[in-house]
Parts: sequence; structure tokens; C-alpha cells
Amino acid sequence: MDEERRQGYLSAMGITLWEPRCAAVSGGEAAPVEPHESSPIGVQAVADERMIALDQSSERSHPEPAGLSGVASMDWDALAAAVDSCRDCGLCESRTRTVFGIGARNAELLLIGEAPGADEDRLGEPFVGRAGQLLTPMLGAIGLSREQVYIANVLKCRPPGNRDPKSDEVQHCEGYLLRQVELIRPRIILAVGRIAAQNLLCSDETIGRLRGRWFAFGEASIPLRVTYHPAYLLRSPDQKAKAWEDLVEIRRRLNNIALA
Repeated sequence: MDEERRQGYLSAMGITLWEPRCAAVSGGEAAPVEPHESSPIGVQAVADERMIALDQSSERSHPEPAGLSGVASMDWDALAAAVDSCRDCGLCESRTRTVFGIGARNAELLLIGEAPGADEDRLGEPFVGRAGQLLTPMLGAIGLSREQVYIANVLKCRPPGNRDPKSDEVQHCEGYLLRQVELIRPRIILAVGRIAAQNLLCSDETIGRLRGRWFAFGEASIPLRVTYHPAYLLRSPDQKAKAWEDLVEIRRRLNNIALA
């Protein structure tokens, strides 16, 4: 990507200072990724030099909701149909449309947000409101378009009033999201916002403590990074520089994977 276009994306994000230490992201040498002795795909912690491997089978012992029967073997069409007809929790009564997900089904980067908002509920696509209008240049700043990534949410239906998801609602949607991860087989997952991060990582730590670190997600130990939600950045523009740091690490890891 040419420098003028990149600067335009950064300007749209509200980042006015180009950090020299990030200049090598698009074309410079990327540091090699050393394999981690306990990780089958070799994920190395960057910020705190620690890996947190997640054993989801022990963390999540709740019974499978009736609507998720057979979800582990569904293809894309069957999965989308199951989500569209799902009535396993009360959100089906208030939704306008389900929000399945959108993007490249073989994407290297999977973004997972919290839940649909009003615009998403109306249009049936994730991140199409004001937050989505910021997310697009955020991706563009590291050389990615929305069409090159896959975007999904922890919940497939909008909670009334955009309230936080309830634990049973997350459980009912969990199988759908995990099957999407299995079908996409992304190289990296970016958890967007506190709710997504805490649910994916089975953690109650603040997003300030979760970001800046690499985690391993699921049995495949997919590298996972946490960043602020664009809606939060719209309210707190002073945090955009930190979100940019997170995106730089995503780009660096993708470069490392390409060189491996």
C-alpha cells in the first residue's frame, strides 16, 4: 500500500502521528516466530512473554442447547440456516434479523465482536453502523479490506437496548461461533471489545489487562489478540493509539506466518 493511502486510513482512525517503530509493518523484515513448547502451532507471547492455553472442554460443561444438535458437522449453508431459524433463547422474540457473519470464508484473520447493534439488526450484517465505519479504515491501515477478513459476533441476535449479553445467551450461540471458527480455520483471531474478549478467553479481567498479549484459543491453539471496540474508540479517541498498536501486532504476526 502506498504511503499516501496509508496516511489517509490513519487519519480516518484519528491517528495523526506515524510511529517509526511501526514503519516496517508493511514491508520490512518481520521477526521470526519461535515455536512454543506446549503449543502445536507455535504461538509466542509478545508483550508479556507468556502463553495462556485455554482448555475449553473443562471451562464449559453446560449441556448443548437443542438448536445446536449436529452443528459440529454442518457446512456453511446448513449453519447459516440454523442460525436464521434459531429460537433457543428469548432474543429471537425481539430481533429483526439474525446476524450470521460476513467476509472471506478462508480468511487468515477472524474478527469477533460482541453482538449486533440496531443497524446490524436491521441489515443483518455485523459492524455496519458508526463502529463499522471506523473498523473499515482500521483494517485498511494494515493493508486489509473487509472482504479479506471474516467478521462475526459472540451473539447472532441483538440484545434489547444493546445491553450486555447474558451468560445463557452466549451459551446458546457458542456452538454456532465455534463451528464458524472450525470452518474458517483462521491464522489469527482478533477479539474486538471487552465482552468478546472475556467470553472467548473465559476471563473476567479488564480489557486493559487482556490487550497487549497473545493467547491461544481452543484445541487448535489459534493465536488470539484483544483490542478495543470501535464504539469505545469513538467515545474515547485518546485510546486509538493503543488500538493501532494492537493492529500493528496483528500485521506483524500475519507477516511472520507468510514468511514461515
